[in-house]
Amino acid sequence: MDKSNTTGTAPSRRGVVKGAGALVLGAIAGPFVLRMGTALAAFPDRPVRIVVANTPGGPSDIMARIMAAALQQATGGSFIVENKAGGGTNIGMGLVARAEPDGYTLLLSTSTFAVNPGLYHSLPYDPFKDFAPVCELATSPNVFAVKPALGVKAMKEFVALAKASPEKFNISTPPIGTTPQLEAEVLKIREGLTKMASVPFPGGGDTLQALLSGTVQICSVVLAPAHPHIKAGTITGLAVTESKRWHDLPDIPTMLEAGYPDFVFETYTALLAPAKTPPEIVKTLEKTCLEILGRPEMRDKLVQSGFEVQAKSGADHMARVVKEIPMFRQIIAQAGIQRL
Repeated sequence: MDKSNTTGTAPSRRGVVKGAGALVLGAIAGPFVLRMGTALAAFPDRPVRIVVANTPGGPSDIMARIMAAALQQATGGSFIVENKAGGGTNIGMGLVARAEPDGYTLLLSTSTFAVNPGLYHSLPYDPFKDFAPVCELATSPNVFAVKPALGVKAMKEFVALAKASPEKFNISTPPIGTTPQLEAEVLKIREGLTKMASVPFPGGGDTLQALLSGTVQICSVVLAPAHPHIKAGTITGLAVTESKRWHDLPDIPTMLEAGYPDFVFETYTALLAPAKTPPEIVKTLEKTCLEILGRPEMRDKLVQSGFEVQAKSGADHMARVVKEIPMFRQIIAQAGIQRL
């Protein structure tokens, strides 16, 4: 369940179960028994890999591991997290787009799925033709954070410090195309901090480590991986990018409150399958995931981890993608961010 960069030869599919055996299997497997023709076949009967297009430690990796454990418990099957970082998340997304559409390879996608069409001249996938949406899981605001030793507790204080010596400051972000990376560029343009270097990393965990180690002076990252560090006091949150303050971080203002109009960014997480995956499998995964997300203990776990549960159907998630692709394309153009 918690492997990274794991591959292996999957065991062969079990034979079709008939008669009394099928009744027993149906009782055990519950929603994960699919009717295929006149026979019943179990799903999953071999490991399902959930591909994360980032390195371990970031929001997509955290969410993938939480969901993999929950799916494993709910189905009795095996769900493995596989990190495939690189190319601004395009490598992992392209890998899933070309995977066998049998339900045994899934993508844990983030907002880069909607950002990248407006950021890159070409992509190794088509967001509308190459994937079957399973469901939307959760969202998380982003946060700007510094180390306490820097001695600032507000965005405007940091900006004043950076403007005085911009060449001495740099900002770490997750990969190009993530909403934290995008908002960092928007901040630099708005405040005239073009000399402050941006340092993108393969994932949110690396982004935070760069701040903790002193490689950078500020980071822009999804709240979920930063949350435990803020609570522990090892980093200071300057502002969150949601329209309201985070429930258990009441002292951290929003960017709107910090004096930045229209500065609302969030990162979503969702599950997608390759296009042409059998609809029965997609629907079964959707139903099971939504049931998992509806459990009070799961909602509490995700909120405590810095996520806000969405639990939207695959169709509702694609409605978000349809809306956000042109929205992010416009943000990229207005901010003067050069396409790659």
